[in-house]
Amino acid sequence: MASSGLATLAADTSTVTPRAGADYEAAREGTIVRLTDARARTVVSIVTDVGNVAFEMTVKGQNVLYFPSASVDTFRSRGGGLSGIPFVGPWANRLDEPAFYANGQRYALDPDLGNLRGSANPIHGFLSGARAWQVVEVRSDAHSAWVTSRLDVYRQPRWMAQWPFAHVVEITYRLREGVLEVETRIENLADEPMPVAIGFHPYFQLTDSTRADWTASIGARAHYRLTPAKIPTGETEPVSAVFADPRAVPLAHADLDDVFGDLVRDDKGRAVMTVTGRRQSLDVIVGPNYKAVVVWAPQHVGGDGPGSALPPNFICFEPMAAITDALNLAHKGLYAELQSVPARGTWTESFWVRPRGF
Repeated sequence: MASSGLATLAADTSTVTPRAGADYEAAREGTIVRLTDARARTVVSIVTDVGNVAFEMTVKGQNVLYFPSASVDTFRSRGGGLSGIPFVGPWANRLDEPAFYANGQRYALDPDLGNLRGSANPIHGFLSGARAWQVVEVRSDAHSAWVTSRLDVYRQPRWMAQWPFAHVVEITYRLREGVLEVETRIENLADEPMPVAIGFHPYFQLTDSTRADWTASIGARAHYRLTPAKIPTGETEPVSAVFADPRAVPLAHADLDDVFGDLVRDDKGRAVMTVTGRRQSLDVIVGPNYKAVVVWAPQHVGGDGPGSALPPNFICFEPMAAITDALNLAHKGLYAELQSVPARGTWTESFWVRPRGF
């Protein structure tokens, strides 16, 4: 579990030295934290000062996170970016206007503050490249290795001007038995409920093949119909109406930017999305407070843009606390699963990344 409440911060120079022969290690090297599971031969690396982004998860030397920057310094010089495992908030994906609704009140966003992505349809909030993350704890024991960092959103005037709910975000990356858990804890310091529309935008890859050989398994029953601007209409259709077999969707010619709900859950309320290559597989498992998943597997993007013979070699399974535009769709009565953090309360949930076949 993440450290509780407003825990005392560890000193910036803190580094945990593992016991000799320990299976798990957690070490801090400047602003990078590395978690090691020696038995599973897995290492997770997080750059804490630019979005608190996990940029590597190497399994027997193979990185399952897509991170196209030449180096962490290059990533830092660009102010971060959407690669590795970025947190997106206070809302994930698009809004249908430059404003959002909360508790019946309309809040207009201010483009002049310079911290929004997109104008007509602001996307992914303004926290993905945040530099104000503070490391709370870097530790390992006989069972796991972990790092907890926190973001005091309430301390930043330009953030509060866009999202006037004083809150704190804590994220714990925990490596255990070759599986990475990403736990998010949101503490609402405001005297009103705060809607929860956060998410993550992880970029995954397999190394035994290219995307032309991959298939995706989508553990959901409902597919949201979207407008041309990629905003849900509120209407859904069965996933089986979109894919002949949702358990094996070929990615070679797929061009996905799709929203899925009514997730297929086990007895713990968890749902699984999987990408499979020739031998390797990667499961992304989301907890019950993640109500939706966006799957993004485009044909063209960035440096792999038009003219490229091959689609970019990644797939994103995006854990979402609510669907795209949930803040505004809920106000219109078109979405019923929007969650809130009670005044002075907390919200917590995890997702897991489980490699297989390496």
